[in-house]
Amino acid sequence: MARFSRIEVALKMKETGMVPVFYHSDIEVCKQVVKASYEGGVRVFEFTNRGDFAHEVFAGLVKYAAQHFPELMLGAGSVVDAPTAALYIQNGADFIVAPVIKEDMAVVCNRRKILWSPGCGSLTEISRAEELGAEVVKIFPAQQVGGPKFVAAVKGPSPWSSIMPTGGVEPKEENLRAWFEAGVHCVGMGSQLISKDIIAAKDYDLLKERTREAMAIIQKVRKK
Repeated sequence: MARFSRIEVALKMKETGMVPVFYHSDIEVCKQVVKASYEGGVRVFEFTNRGDFAHEVFAGLVKYAAQHFPELMLGAGSVVDAPTAALYIQNGADFIVAPVIKEDMAVVCNRRKILWSPGCGSLTEISRAEELGAEVVKIFPAQQVGGPKFVAAVKGPSPWSSIMPTGGVEPKEENLRAWFEAGVHCVGMGSQLISKDIIAAKDYDLLKERTREAMAIIQKVRKK
């Protein structure tokens, strides 16, 4: 059962501004990445559903986070169908992120009051996702869809939309400033933040510092 409601998750996404996105088959690596992210200021973290037995890794990570990081909201991403969404919800997911809109996923998540963030690539898709109850919509791949200019254009006729871009977001001031000035709710960040080099070197202190720097940039660009 989720430890946090969809309202709490949506508000925390807005407050912190960044959701790291990560997958690894080794739960010990995942634990270290989550720990470094949490200590760097992250409070919403997306574990991507990739690889065999990914849900088992996630289940162990949820138990670990509940014990060590009481404020962490842990969700599952790259979920493409309702049965998989239900599986992750049963394993304690606080939210579900999808690369596509699937109406049966909306039903599963809404029934349990789990935040569902489907991937959209047009204003029509964003509108449909919101009709299905999506509080925060994901645009993916964000840079290819149109980048910050796409977000700014959408916010014109749809200023109420809460948008989370993933893909093409970098932990650099110029990049983050462009996204937040366009009006995003928060950003999702994967390998640009949690790089292969960091994982290979097991340099989790560097990840913590890089995360802290990205969070500070977000707070800075939001004030202007």
